[in-house]
Amino acid sequence: MKRDPRPWIAALRSSHDRLTALVEPLVPDGVEAPSQASEWSIAQVLSHLGSQAEGFAGILDAALEGGALPGPDAFPPIWDAWNARTPEKQVTDSVVANEAFVAQVEALSDVQLDELQFAMFGMELDVVGFLGMRLSEHAVHTWDVAASLDPTAAVSPDAVELVIDMLPEMARRVGKPQDEPVRVRIVTSGPARDLALTVDDAVTIDQWDGGSTDGVLRLPAEALVRLVYGRLDDKHAPPIELDSDAVTLDRLRSVFPGF
Repeated sequence: MKRDPRPWIAALRSSHDRLTALVEPLVPDGVEAPSQASEWSIAQVLSHLGSQAEGFAGILDAALEGGALPGPDAFPPIWDAWNARTPEKQVTDSVVANEAFVAQVEALSDVQLDELQFAMFGMELDVVGFLGMRLSEHAVHTWDVAASLDPTAAVSPDAVELVIDMLPEMARRVGKPQDEPVRVRIVTSGPARDLALTVDDAVTIDQWDGGSTDGVLRLPAEALVRLVYGRLDDKHAPPIELDSDAVTLDRLRSVFPGF
């Protein structure tokens, strides 16, 4: 059964509108303030999202035309152009580029949304897979900006509702294997999930199926998203319960150091 892309499009629109509202009052003097992304200013976060929007738009154009997708050589010139902008232009141009990409996606017909499928980054993607990659990045980087302005900020609930089920793939990609194996049951709220985090020579997140465990972690789904993305420090952590004699939250953070 195919997944409905409309909630993903709506969540991407919401994330873009939220970020736009956050950064517009900061132009020009506040855009060089630090964000929650490691070693990046707010302007650099927006530069990253702007270059991504440009790259994703090019990929979508090629896929719609049935041609070859842009190869690796297509992206360094985009990055260089964004890096060369002033901080103020990185922010203002990023808002424009992201608006253009969201509008491009919103304009896709039902037939295009149903039929579009293409290979990207070694994966075969439908529209939901494609949008999921964009939404997860955009929502978390929006939090990077929001939390720099308000430490109580959270990843948007509509994004969390969708991104939570992308975490198994993300954990495989970004999780750092550990010398000592560990298996933790993770129970989330908002939305509710019952999961198993296994750290060995690979890092996996799967549905909880019983068996042995080194502890139980209970936390909001939003916090789990930020844990996997390396953004669950003590300053930005909601109430979390970790019932374990063998595992600490700091150890779990070391599995997901962020990027």
